[in-house]
Amino acid sequence: MGKGYLIDSNAVIDYLSGKLNPKGMNFMHEVVNSVPCISVITQIEVLGYKTNQEAYKLLTGFVDDAVVFELSEEVVEKTIRIRKDTKIKIPDAVIAATALVNELTIITRNTKDFEKIKGLKVINPYNA
Repeated sequence: MGKGYLIDSNAVIDYLSGKLNPKGMNFMHEVVNSVPCISVITQIEVLGYKTNQEAYKLLTGFVDDAVVFELSEEVVEKTIRIRKDTKIKIPDAVIAATALVNELTIITRNTKDFEKIKGLKVINPYNA
């Protein structure tokens, strides 16, 4: 799939709420303007977040414009292997497995959540 990114929930929220520094916002603009990709877990997390109607509409619009990677059998199997090896939370394991299976770099503020996973590329949008 080439150079692509999988955007974690915290990066979606920080970007859409304008919390990133200017360099991070520019980086995220480029990612989002090409093809924003998220895991089904990110879809669940951002749309399940209790918010006002205006913010929910913004989040829904983002998800509608994104490529949402579903739970394929390959992602499920990779998630199980990651959980056995690292004991990270299931949502993070699914996001990591989705990125690995689809050869994507994860964009997240919580890089520490993913540091034990071999072969996974992670970037913090605050340091982009």
